[in-house]
Amino acid sequence: MLLRRLATVRPAAPLLSIVRPTTTPLRRMLSQVPPQGAGLPGLSASKLIKTQTKEPKTMLPNNELLFGKTFSDHMLTIEWDNKNGWHAPELKPYGKLELDPSCTVFHYAVECFEGLKAYKDKDGKIRLFRPDMNMKRLARSCERLTLPAFDQSELLELIKEFCRTDERWIPNERGYSLYIRPTVIATQESLGVGASSRALLFVIASPVGPYYKTGFAAVSLYGTDHYTRAWPGGTGDAKIGANYAPGIRPQIEVAQDGYQQNLWLFGEEQWITEVGTMNFFLFWKNAQGERELITPPLDGTILPGVTRDSILSLARQWNEFKVTESKLSMFEVAKAIEEGRVIEMFGAGTAAIVSPIKRIHSKGKDLNIPLDPSDKAQQAGPLTRRLADTIMGIQYGEIPHKWSVVV
Repeated sequence: MLLRRLATVRPAAPLLSIVRPTTTPLRRMLSQVPPQGAGLPGLSASKLIKTQTKEPKTMLPNNELLFGKTFSDHMLTIEWDNKNGWHAPELKPYGKLELDPSCTVFHYAVECFEGLKAYKDKDGKIRLFRPDMNMKRLARSCERLTLPAFDQSELLELIKEFCRTDERWIPNERGYSLYIRPTVIATQESLGVGASSRALLFVIASPVGPYYKTGFAAVSLYGTDHYTRAWPGGTGDAKIGANYAPGIRPQIEVAQDGYQQNLWLFGEEQWITEVGTMNFFLFWKNAQGERELITPPLDGTILPGVTRDSILSLARQWNEFKVTESKLSMFEVAKAIEEGRVIEMFGAGTAAIVSPIKRIHSKGKDLNIPLDPSDKAQQAGPLTRRLADTIMGIQYGEIPHKWSVVV
């Protein structure tokens, strides 16, 4: 393809050396900008106005659930404006939003969101997995887009009440859950570019099944450097819609060649950043001969994933191998594959927990990644399976852990 041939054209100087000097001062400047809504009435769960639906929806059987296609009975909406602050939250029947065509969100993509899940344990209790981290990340994303600040504990209480209200939509079966999508959008009716004087925070939910219904299915990646997911000093570390839309076309292109995801590579050095919309992990023997689990650092281009943090924390607690957050180039990985030093490789995120990787296309050839040499029928290596089993055990309350929050 023409675009891939163009990928071989390289800039005269390393890209990172060009942008590095400006990124730190930029972050310092951003940190000095006061949050939207400072000094105005804050978000309060005690003001919740609750209206129960009179027409409950018909629920699909678990085996017919598709991700993000079916929605629960209710939704949570909270308006904000720069004169009155946060309005009273409303928990009401799921329905359409009414917005003016001039709303800032439609023209300048001033929008951010989160994704977390509610689970039911064997005793029927509702559980959330590390929801405080989702609240913190949503707050950071809002700050990056100058959307209003909010009390994270109050929003979490509202989400808990939302889960209790739509409890029947949380499947009882292990592997199934209720996917929760908090979203904040700018609703100022204006074509001017600037901080929005109005915003809407809303929460919807969708029952979902296991990412792998019949067990793991390892994926193939295309090493993509002719498109860029994120840039130093940009918004790669915020969960905003504008980071996702540009990845749709690259996804379609690689799918036509038989690859499930893009492996996003950055700059002349071919730094590995993310796998599709997931964080990247490599388990290998490094150049010093040490067994090491490595993932790219949070340098501003990487989304700080909740699953990413959980994997790093668990691996460090186990203390069985080296755990590192460090830059990693595709050149290093290709060399390690050729030398037989790669043990396992996987992506990590809320949807799948972990997604094993079996192949990467780089520089015109496919590089095969080991899965489980001791069992060729397996589609995931021992560490990948262990991490998935441990995190899922915590999510469903089978393994007692502070990360599992009972609603």
